Amino acid sequence: MTDAPDDKTQDAVDADVDDADIESETTASDAADADAATDEAAAATLNPRKKHKSDLPVDPGETLLYERGGSWWVVAIGPCLVATILIMEIIGGGPIHWVAMLIFGSILVGFSWMQKVAAEQHVSMRLTERTLRQGRETIEIADIVKIFPENNGSETQDWESAPALGELHAVPRRRKGIGVRLANGRLAQAWAQDVGRLRIELTEAHMAIKMGLPPKGKK
Repeated sequence: MTDAPDDKTQDAVDADVDDADIESETTASDAADADAATDEAAAATLNPRKKHKSDLPVDPGETLLYERGGSWWVVAIGPCLVATILIMEIIGGGPIHWVAMLIFGSILVGFSWMQKVAAEQHVSMRLTERTLRQGRETIEIADIVKIFPENNGSETQDWESAPALGELHAVPRRRKGIGVRLANGRLAQAWAQDVGRLRIELTEAHMAIKMGLPPKGKK
């Protein structure tokens, strides 16, 4: 008479263990599915039309517009300033501070060089027949579903407050933006110093892709 309750208790424990195992397997499966979805979302963000990171990159074609971002004259400011001070000291006939000027010039050159490198990384742009690079971000022109016209009215358009393409949130200084909408719904601004030429070249490249025309020099 006393064995029956024990058997029922053991059966209940076994059932709970089985349920826990099933729940654990389900949770692990859900986590794997979530990770896969995250990877696909990341790939779609990098390229809205591509679903796999292993897809071959597109042939960029010829360069239509390139802006370096940094300039060598910024690096030359330090040596020119040091040379000017040394000339003034030599003409003045007083003591010449060679060591101090050397250290001062080295600091200026190093700082200016860092500025130039940063500008080339974050503020340079390149437009080709198939791609648009803004800073460190590169998108395919085929991913652009709409290029917004220039705003000549008094009211601000939504694209004018959209984040800039690239790693910088806003359009860099001394540059102007062009509103674009990507295939994943993202609203952004393409930018350049010569924004008029960028608009013309980008519009023509976008139209050529929609018409199915190959890059120049290819059949």
